[in-house]
Amino acid sequence: MNSRQFQQHQRTRRQAILSGISLAALPWLGQQSKATAGFSHRFADNPFTLGVASGDPSSDGVVLWTRLAPDPLNGGGLPPENFPVRWELAEDDAFRSIVQSGTELATAALGHSVHVEVRGLQPDSWYWFRFHAGDAVSRTGRTRTMPAADALPERLKLCFASCQHYETGLFTAYEHMAAENPDLVLHLGDYIYEYEGKDNRVRKHSGPEITTLEHYRNRYAQYRMDPQLQTMHALCPWLVVWDDHEFDNNCAGAISEEKGVSSADFLLRRANAYQAYYENMPLRKPAIPAGPDMLLYRTLDYGRLARIEMLDTRQYRSDQPNGDGLKPLTGAALDPTTTMLGEQQERWLLQELSTSKSLWNVLGQQVMMGRVDRVPGADRKFSMDQWSGYDVARTRLLAALAERKIANPIVLTGDIHSNWVNDLLTDFDRPNDPAVATEFVCTSISSGGNGVQRAAGHALLMSENPFVKFQNSERGYVSCEVTPKEWLSRYQVVEYVDRPGAPLVTRSAWAVEAGRAGAKQA
Repeated sequence: MNSRQFQQHQRTRRQAILSGISLAALPWLGQQSKATAGFSHRFADNPFTLGVASGDPSSDGVVLWTRLAPDPLNGGGLPPENFPVRWELAEDDAFRSIVQSGTELATAALGHSVHVEVRGLQPDSWYWFRFHAGDAVSRTGRTRTMPAADALPERLKLCFASCQHYETGLFTAYEHMAAENPDLVLHLGDYIYEYEGKDNRVRKHSGPEITTLEHYRNRYAQYRMDPQLQTMHALCPWLVVWDDHEFDNNCAGAISEEKGVSSADFLLRRANAYQAYYENMPLRKPAIPAGPDMLLYRTLDYGRLARIEMLDTRQYRSDQPNGDGLKPLTGAALDPTTTMLGEQQERWLLQELSTSKSLWNVLGQQVMMGRVDRVPGADRKFSMDQWSGYDVARTRLLAALAERKIANPIVLTGDIHSNWVNDLLTDFDRPNDPAVATEFVCTSISSGGNGVQRAAGHALLMSENPFVKFQNSERGYVSCEVTPKEWLSRYQVVEYVDRPGAPLVTRSAWAVEAGRAGAKQA
């Protein structure tokens, strides 16, 4: 199959999904179509092992998600048939006041996942939902709609997290996050890790390094069986976006970090990864992948209080410049054609920001935007995988925030397994210039294992980078309270993840006053 045939095949495949046709007969999936199972089906084992979730809420709707998987670590355990799944959405957790209900097919072509796009709901309202398949009933989930477009809410409570390596630690942080009862969760990438399972870790991945569609499905199933993660998904809607480990470490566009991997093999693996990602996340139909391509950047408005732009910094970026790693800002890192977002996404982002009527404008994205020098003295080196490797694109974006007078820009970041508060500058060589935005970087949920408050070289790192206001290397998440007057970020940490029971510690808190960029310790 040549490149043109490959792309045409993917377009046909996506059109079939969008039209509701079973894809079982397509060569891509390699299975035979069978008759749809009936409502009377009796499951020998619970088909709702992966729980329920909701996501991408609007002022009048939300996506409800589940996936049927009675044998979750073995492809789900269902035959290649389509199963009808009934859903109910109610105003109360006892389902005495059901406001909407219906039936969706859990198709074999999409791993028996279900994505219900509910519309016609009341704005700024909480609802409860559940699913029925045959004789089985799912757990109950809770979700909510966003405030009306012209409303100015008094408060938004959101939490954001990233990097949850199953093998290196428990997801204790989600237990504490659930107790905070947020309106919304942002997950900024590395929801799963692709690595082969290793012994002598806290937990072990099931199977080899994942490359096939079944591999990716099984890995998501293993993560989604975690009770703390399931509970957090069932509590409120999530906005999700990937980083690299949902596919392959340090991927950049269509380029593998490993030498000798052909473009065709790489894109085939990416198609498998993207399909499994869609199957396991509460995403809307525009995100249905077309082979190795998937539209994930999008906007969410929380009335006029906050506009959240979820960015994709992996799929469209140029290859990491200068051979990746820690390098000086020379050569390809200063090439004006080197891009992090790609031309189309960057143009879309600036349009969305320029037309925003929100008090706060939030970028939910993956890799650190602050230009952090990681070596002491006059010699300066920066991560080529972060925005520093794409310095011209970063400067262009930050300059646009200043020139267009975008209201109260906030950047939320994951990836780096440590906490940071950064004041962002149009020129980092002029540290006394006023900040144009504030970046809050969250650590990992579990990746890296037990953390420390201050890693080796902490004091030197802070002295080399005066725009960095706070840095910490424990595990946890960031809890944010947003009002018309202030953005408050609390750095919530757990001191260990290698055993259960770690208490929650608010390690530090930082505030940004509306109309005045730059973070102050709260």
